[in-house]
Amino acid sequence: MWLLIILVLAVVIGGWLISTFNFFKSAKVRIDAAIQEIGNQLKRQADLIPNLESSTKGYLKHESKIFKDLTDARKQIASAVKSGDVQKMADAGSQLASILPSIKVVVEDNPELKADGVVTKLMDELRDTSDKVMYSRRLVIDLTADYNVKRETIPSNIVASIFKFPKMKGLITPEKGEHIEVGSDELKAPKVDLE
Repeated sequence: MWLLIILVLAVVIGGWLISTFNFFKSAKVRIDAAIQEIGNQLKRQADLIPNLESSTKGYLKHESKIFKDLTDARKQIASAVKSGDVQKMADAGSQLASILPSIKVVVEDNPELKADGVVTKLMDELRDTSDKVMYSRRLVIDLTADYNVKRETIPSNIVASIFKFPKMKGLITPEKGEHIEVGSDELKAPKVDLE
């Protein structure tokens, strides 16, 4: 009977030891993966934001050129009509006629000339990227806290001591990782300049 009790206790303690050991090992792997996700999001940010900024600038220039051309033509027509000079009116009409095909093509390709939509898209992408980085950082903080709590509390601290599981430092963003490389430029917050 005692042998059976000792055997059951040994199985329970052995199972607990294995379970706790596996918790520490899997927690370390999950923390490393979460840190890699931060690097992944920073890399995404570094690759995406300059491209969005560039395309937004190009779109805004293109749109403002169309409106500038239209405004100039309208002013020239108004001035010609006010002056009563037939040649000025003909020249102004020719100028408007010359820009209409390009406006028609742009409008057919993009019926709603709305730069605010492009800027809104840029701002949404900036916010989305920032949220993803913040979520990834939060995950590292939570996983590290769970690991360190288990490492410090009784009885799991016995397993941590026996197998020498170190205290996890928390959020340290690597510049190099197993699956991704993040350079110092990518660790900087993006600055958007639409001028």
